[in-house]
Amino acid sequence: MDVKRLILLIPLAILAYLLVVQWNQDYGQTSYQPSSEVSQDQTRDNNASSGSGGTSGNDDAENLSVPGDSTAASQDALNSDESDSDSRDFIAVTTDVLDVRIDPHGGDIVYAALPQHKQALESDRSYILLSDNQTRSYVARSGLQLNGEANRIAFTPEKSEYLLGDDEEQLEVNLTAEINGIEVIKRLTFERGNYAVDVNYYLANNTDEPVSARFIGQLARDNSPDPSSGVSMGMNSYLGAAFSTPEETYGKIDFDDIQGGNFNNREAQGGWIAIIQHYFVSAWAPSQDQQNLYYVSTDSRDRNVVAFAGPTSELAPEEEASLGATLYMGPKVQDHLEEVAPNLRLTVDYGWLWFLANPLFWLLDKIHDIVGNWGWSIVLLTVLVKTILFPLSAKAYKSMARMRKLGPEMQRLKEMYGDDRQKMSQEMMKFYQKEKINPLGGCLPILVQMPVFIALYWMLLESVELRHAPFIFWVQDLSVKDPYFILPILMGLSMFVQQQLNPTPPDPMQAKIMKMLPIIFTFFFLWFPAGLVIYWVVNNIISVAQQYFITRKIEQDPSIGKGMKTKK
Repeated sequence: MDVKRLILLIPLAILAYLLVVQWNQDYGQTSYQPSSEVSQDQTRDNNASSGSGGTSGNDDAENLSVPGDSTAASQDALNSDESDSDSRDFIAVTTDVLDVRIDPHGGDIVYAALPQHKQALESDRSYILLSDNQTRSYVARSGLQLNGEANRIAFTPEKSEYLLGDDEEQLEVNLTAEINGIEVIKRLTFERGNYAVDVNYYLANNTDEPVSARFIGQLARDNSPDPSSGVSMGMNSYLGAAFSTPEETYGKIDFDDIQGGNFNNREAQGGWIAIIQHYFVSAWAPSQDQQNLYYVSTDSRDRNVVAFAGPTSELAPEEEASLGATLYMGPKVQDHLEEVAPNLRLTVDYGWLWFLANPLFWLLDKIHDIVGNWGWSIVLLTVLVKTILFPLSAKAYKSMARMRKLGPEMQRLKEMYGDDRQKMSQEMMKFYQKEKINPLGGCLPILVQMPVFIALYWMLLESVELRHAPFIFWVQDLSVKDPYFILPILMGLSMFVQQQLNPTPPDPMQAKIMKMLPIIFTFFFLWFPAGLVIYWVVNNIISVAQQYFITRKIEQDPSIGKGMKTKK
């Protein structure tokens, strides 16, 4: 009968596997492919045409006014000439890490691609962080309030295309304008290997009257899904806004809170404001020694707007001044973020187990510096974690080995006192004490590993370093699930083998449930990132080896169970 069942189960298992693989190909994790955005080469070729490069530049009625400023201009006044956007040319700026488009009307960045990060693993296209089209609207704006009026400035660029040369470390884009006798230069400074852009206004008051000026930085994003997240089971990465002040080092602002106006404006020295998505972030970081106002709003296109306004500067006649801030547009790499502003690295959100995830990533990064492969780094990290946890695991394995060896004696007790549960419980407790058995010891390895497992999950989920990072053979992206589910199946098999070393539960129903666990875990692990499954497979293999040798040693110890004969 068992042979017949096995013959039936094998083809059913193969069929189920093929169905899951086919489902994965049809409906599995797919990369964001914006239909209306064109490649960077096409963008540069068509730069003279309005709306090329996948950006429309049409920010109707954008509001750069500051909350509570009674002298701020209305939305209509702010953008009285926005209708001319269809006839404007965008300024193309290309460095080794950024490919952006700047709208000369306001000097806003309306398109930003990251050449060192692919849109998809099989694609040659750069990942697009900022864009403004029918699919998604996500832009970085900055402007001035002059004498309380936040009118958008129509700048004149020096040229329409900038390229960072191989022998250059820095690139400056200067936009000039004159407003009622006030000379304005908006300068965007790009550096080699840097995702942070310095945005500065240089003002010269050539009038006979004093002038007040204030820098405003905004990020505007619609409610479109996160393009860097795929279909997965389990926890999802955060999509929304965040801010930092000295009083609150890291606070989140959901888009629903922005739409509902559920955020109180904050004034603080230093700080930053950001929009976060999986792997990537954009952020405005003003000077840390000035008082800034942080606020949120929605614009005429119902986009979520997070913003800051710097302090107001007074310029006497013939006086000059500069106002500015830093705009970061790039991956959530902690070292890069820390250079921009304090606590900006917290946008790499490891969840409530950050105190475990941070040292785990630090160790993983150090291992990667040596071996150069993130997959093998995870393997070596697992070995180190198992080595550190071995004293606790060894106690649990010894307890389980004792229960396994003394299983016949426990079964005999059950047969003797099966009808008297209270008496059987008393005799079992005496038996456990005499043989130094902890009946809950078998749960200890899982309980100890679960916080590490969850911390590793968030660490691997949030680490952009693992995005599109290959391991070996068919595993070419550690941040997504195994396309052929080989790793989850290996994990299930290793879990099954480990179960064979555990004592059989006395309760038949509990024994059946335990036998189902490898299948249940395999099913859930099908959609986990490959990097996490690698950790769990290696963890199980090491556990099997450790438990096997401990179990063998206990079973060969004649002193265990000696003289423990139950009389009927």
